[in-house]
Amino acid sequence: MKQLIFIFGVFLFLISCNQPHEEKSSKVGLDGWLEGTSEEKFEEVAHQLGGFSKTMVEVGYRYSELYWAGIDENWGYADHQIEHIIEAMEDGLKRRPVRVESAKDFMEETLPYMEELLEKKDKEEFLKGFQVFTSACNACHAKEGESAIMIQIPLNRTSPVRF
Repeated sequence: MKQLIFIFGVFLFLISCNQPHEEKSSKVGLDGWLEGTSEEKFEEVAHQLGGFSKTMVEVGYRYSELYWAGIDENWGYADHQIEHIIEAMEDGLKRRPVRVESAKDFMEETLPYMEELLEKKDKEEFLKGFQVFTSACNACHAKEGESAIMIQIPLNRTSPVRF
């Protein structure tokens, strides 16, 4: 996420340089990768930020970390993951507003429900709620015509973070 913010900051800086729209620049940016007119640079930065697939990669990682944090009753780490799932989803929906309607229940009901569960710091309630959370992920995928993407409760830890 920090890389994306940095890239966007570089982009804003380049736009503020009053460069004529038609003028091509050479080797402008980080090691020369961001070249072209302001419009071309904007399109490249948008491409680098990606659409919703990159959002889902981050959410998937944080989903798994949330689960293991709950298993370990590390409620601070679980709160951290929910916070970043919300942030990633909000950012992804800004980039792909066509997905807002499908994600509405997830954003307005499921995520607040999970936040409430985490406040209780009750492992058994968390595990029941995590089933609801998982079902909500799959329901959103179905609304988007992506029923083949079935989310399941993680079986193995893949993160180097340990509690």
